[in-house]
Amino acid sequence: MTVDAPLTTPATRRARARILDLTRKGPADPDFLFELSRQLRLIVPFTASFWSASDPLTTLAISPARVEMPILAGQCERYWEREFLVRDVNLFRDLARAEPPVASLYRTTDGLPARSVRYRELHRELGYGDELRGVFRSGNAAWGVVSLWREEGQPPFSIAEEKLLADLSAPIAEAFRRAALLEASVSGEAAEAPGLLVFDQHGVLESFNDQAEAWLSQLPAPVAADWDAAHRVGSSVPITTEIRTVVGLTHAITAGIERGVARARLQSRSGRWLVIHGFPLRGPRDAASRTAVVIEPAKASEVAPIIVEAYDLGPREQQVTQLIARGLSTAQIAQRLCLSQHTVRDYVKSVFEKVGVSSRGELVARLFAERYAEPLHDSIARAPHGAE
Repeated sequence: MTVDAPLTTPATRRARARILDLTRKGPADPDFLFELSRQLRLIVPFTASFWSASDPLTTLAISPARVEMPILAGQCERYWEREFLVRDVNLFRDLARAEPPVASLYRTTDGLPARSVRYRELHRELGYGDELRGVFRSGNAAWGVVSLWREEGQPPFSIAEEKLLADLSAPIAEAFRRAALLEASVSGEAAEAPGLLVFDQHGVLESFNDQAEAWLSQLPAPVAADWDAAHRVGSSVPITTEIRTVVGLTHAITAGIERGVARARLQSRSGRWLVIHGFPLRGPRDAASRTAVVIEPAKASEVAPIIVEAYDLGPREQQVTQLIARGLSTAQIAQRLCLSQHTVRDYVKSVFEKVGVSSRGELVARLFAERYAEPLHDSIARAPHGAE
C-alpha cells in the first residue's frame, strides 16, 4: 500500500465529500456514527472501530457511542482502566492537546507496537495490529474520539491516512458539538429527553410531560409532606423539596430579590447526577407569571465541582484537580495558575492524600470516570464485527 494511493481515487474523493456533507447536516447521533463509519471505511479501511462523543472538560467518553468489534467479558472495563490508570502512547487526553490530534500505534512506537501496554494486554488478544486513534477537536475543546484497528498482518495505517483523519477532525467535532448544544437525546429511551414541568404563580403544578414523570420516578423518595401536597392539588406527581426550592428561587430571581440562575444538582436513586433548572415564562401583558422547570442528566463539567467538594478539597486543590483532569502537566498547571512547580506538587500530594489515590490517572478515574462508566456502557450502539 502506498502512502497516497488510498486517497486519490474518485470513489474515495466522493466518500470524503459525503463525510463533510454529513457533518454539516446536523448533530451527531447513532445514525450519524453509522454513516460516518461506513463512509470512512471506504477511504481508510479498518477491521474494527470505536466511536464516541467526549466531554470537552475531561475527554471522558459519553453518548452517543458506537462499537464495531467483538466485546469480550470485562473488556470495556479493562480498556478504560488502562486509559486512565496506565501510562501509554496515544491516550485520548494526550491527543486532545497534540498537533495533529491523530496518531497511529505503529508510527508512534517506531513499528514496535509491543511497547504499548494497550496492545500487549488487549489488542493482541483480539488479533489486532495497528491502531489509529483520533480526537475530534474544535478550537481547544475535544468533542469526540475514535479508534480504528486493522488485523495483525495487515499494512499499518499510512501517513496520508493519518492526515486525512486529522483534516476531518474539526468538521466532525462540530457535529458532536452541535449535539451537546442541542442536548439531543441519543439513547432511544424516553427518560433521556428533558422533563418539563410548569407551575403557576403560587407554585402549584399545572402541567408536565411524560419525560418529567419518568425522571421524577428516579429522584430520591420525597418526604410525606411532598406527597400530601401533590395529592391536595390533584396530581399524582410528587414534587420533591429540590424542585420546590428551584421554583421558589426562580420566583425570587424574577422579582429581583435574588440574582443568578435557579438550578440544583442531585443524584437519582441509581446514583446518576441530574440537573434541575428553573426559568420564568413570559406571557401576555398582565398575565400571571409561570415557572418552567427542566430536569435532565448532568454533564461531567456540572458534576465535577460537586464531586471534588465532597472530598473536602480547597479552592486551589479544586483548580489543580480540574487541570489534572484536562491532562495538563505540572509545569502547565504552574503556568496557568501562576504558581511554582514545587507549590503545584504540594497541592497534588494533598489532593492524592484526601482522595486516597497515588497517581493522576487513578485520581481522574476515582473522581470522574467511575460515575460515567455505566451510563456509557448502557448507551453504546454495538454493531457486528466488520459491519459496514
